[in-house]
Amino acid sequence: MSGMSGIPRAAAGPLRHLLDVDQLSPAQLEAILVRAGELRDTGLMRADDLRGRRAALLFAEPSTRTRLSFEIAARNLGAETFLVEPRSSSMVKGETLADTVRNFNALGFDLLVLRHHRAGAPYVAARYFDGAVVNAGDGWHAHPTQALLDLLTLRRAFGGEAELRGRKVVIVGDVLHSRVARSNIQTLTRAGVAVWLCGPRGWLQGLEASSVTLTTQLADGLRDADAVMGLRVQRERMHGSAVSADEYVARYQVSEERLQIARPGAFYLHPGPINEGVEVTREVARGPRSLVLEQVRNGVAVRTAVLALLQPAAHARAAQDQATPRAIPSTRDLSSVAR
Repeated sequence: MSGMSGIPRAAAGPLRHLLDVDQLSPAQLEAILVRAGELRDTGLMRADDLRGRRAALLFAEPSTRTRLSFEIAARNLGAETFLVEPRSSSMVKGETLADTVRNFNALGFDLLVLRHHRAGAPYVAARYFDGAVVNAGDGWHAHPTQALLDLLTLRRAFGGEAELRGRKVVIVGDVLHSRVARSNIQTLTRAGVAVWLCGPRGWLQGLEASSVTLTTQLADGLRDADAVMGLRVQRERMHGSAVSADEYVARYQVSEERLQIARPGAFYLHPGPINEGVEVTREVARGPRSLVLEQVRNGVAVRTAVLALLQPAAHARAAQDQATPRAIPSTRDLSSVAR
């Protein structure tokens, strides 16, 4: 029995790794959200779930919110944390990720939180690491804990799971290159949300699916929307694209005036970092509609709940057959350049 939430581990089943949200059973997903919600409500973040465990945080690209919230979460649960900086590690000397992970095993680490610019990197790590691997964002592929915290944020904003079902959420921006969008599409559709993707045509290619609606017109995306999720527009990808920065602002910037098309009181979310004045105005990003800082707060609670559900002590090779990592995701629509 968990000391923080009262949710028996057996009810949801332990997690071997968290590589993407599609691996979560309904019970596991609900256990994470319920526990994270109770952590937010009570403010009691500390427990002994990972007392005596060692957690390596390997962030092979810059991060502020995700790295710090994972570090706080691991410490909340009693783990000893070690931040690994690739620029000061043997990776700059040509050591492969597989070799780095093998060394983590030899050093006795139990948890590995990995952010990497290459899609599929956490899947590689899971093949060679005896403990638990958590994907903190890989290339354009996935960002599972961001999607979980976004789902928790929306649930709490609308008053619960049932109140979120049937809502319209539009994701606006560079969807093609966004791991956040990919994972959110999965969690939001599973929650019964009508997901719309909006942006320049070139940033919607290959994303057609029966579970989402695509539009290149911001007005259509915003019409009757209950929430809007902005994505960071990466200036480095503007070169050679079908839209310039000025054109993007003119056609897709989310402003208070444009939000009048949405439902009254529609919320605004953004995974950060925000380019104020590009994808959104300061008035919206910092105004009463904004749930951006609430997302940050929920990030600690969600990542604490995720790490608590992992069972690094159960990583014996004898149990690995039933938890063998899935095949590395295809990179046909992905890239080694991160969002």
